[in-house]
Amino acid sequence: MEKLKIAGGYPLKGTIKVSGAKNSAVALIPATILADSPVRIEGLPDISDVDSLSGLLEEIGGKVMLDNDVMHVDPSKMISMPLPNGKVKKLRASYYLMGAMLGRFKKAVIGLPGGCHLGPRPIDQHIKGFEALGAKVTNEQGALYLRADELKGARIYLDVVSVGATINIMLAAVMAEGRTVIENAAKEPEIIDVATLLTNMGAKIKGAGTDVIRIDGVERLHGCQHTIIPDRIEAGTFMILGSAIGEGVLIDNVIPHHLESLTAKLREMGVPVETSDEQVFIGKSDKLKPVDVKTLVYPGFPTDLQQPFTSLLTRVEGSSIVTDTIYSARFKHIDELRRMNANIKVEGSSAIVNGSSVLQGARVKASDLRAGAALVIAGLMAEGITEVTGLEHIDRGYSGLVDKLNGLGATIWREKLTDQEIEQLKSS
Repeated sequence: MEKLKIAGGYPLKGTIKVSGAKNSAVALIPATILADSPVRIEGLPDISDVDSLSGLLEEIGGKVMLDNDVMHVDPSKMISMPLPNGKVKKLRASYYLMGAMLGRFKKAVIGLPGGCHLGPRPIDQHIKGFEALGAKVTNEQGALYLRADELKGARIYLDVVSVGATINIMLAAVMAEGRTVIENAAKEPEIIDVATLLTNMGAKIKGAGTDVIRIDGVERLHGCQHTIIPDRIEAGTFMILGSAIGEGVLIDNVIPHHLESLTAKLREMGVPVETSDEQVFIGKSDKLKPVDVKTLVYPGFPTDLQQPFTSLLTRVEGSSIVTDTIYSARFKHIDELRRMNANIKVEGSSAIVNGSSVLQGARVKASDLRAGAALVIAGLMAEGITEVTGLEHIDRGYSGLVDKLNGLGATIWREKLTDQEIEQLKSS
């Protein structure tokens, strides 16, 4: 086990490159199960979720080769092997194996997913979709059993807008008989990315990126080559840290359209933001204005950037309010920021940030992926040394973070935890 150490106060300047989208990768990799010949995915991020999913594909008989950021998957010999636990428990997005395996094999046994603990994130809309397509779903000893004699297209209205349910129903429906219509579908760019892969494999999908998606089932899907989109959350994290302690940060490999809600908020605060086709430049900002932020489904302000943005607001003179309408429990980073001298209080689903205190280095723990990013940003701003534990969360979503930040002039490094520190973490 390791910890991250950050010497705060070093201004950041230069160019930083964004990796492939984590939230696309975790759906694209399970989608390869649906093909009957090899699939090549380019631009994958070097994160632990990718490693976990590649291992799960191998467990069911797939041949997987990962060469830097390129994954080759031969799914031709895959079988519907039960996956009740193990790597499934390590990541939330293991639920995409349900839709993919149901779509190809008409059956699946998948352990209930793990990942970050962000409060209730039920998969009832996923199950509703599977059942509408003709599957029987039961919970047996902590695993979901999905069985279907055949899958038939259906009209499915999602009671809540859900990225996971939208993608999972797409995966199950692409080889179902007839037409499937998903209404009140999520519109995130990652959904378009998955639909593009499936279309390249021979699927017939229209409307991805709108709230109504139409899928006409086909008999088979074949292999293809696909390049993943850039990670808009990683790009947004870099935009926020550039705003917090940057003296001119150029972020490369970006689709600026995906980040318009964040760009608007940064400009409202007084951050100079310039965009081009594939880059965003964050200029130096000496005095920032307080703003209020409310997370919403895409194209609204992303819940995944709420925690990093809260760290930025500690730099602002005056009070700001951050409201998370997506995950009510996504404020576990607040107590850690308070350890660093932040003046923040939580009231219901909102955090009130009074940016009047200078952050001080401290020992803090990442409770989830984006909380980890928030603490790294806080450490970069703070006086003194900050130690961050819980790196397994950060490693799930940020590829080569230490090298990327040091390339901008940060002083950040990893150290092994002592036996005593490990015991302290276990008891906390």
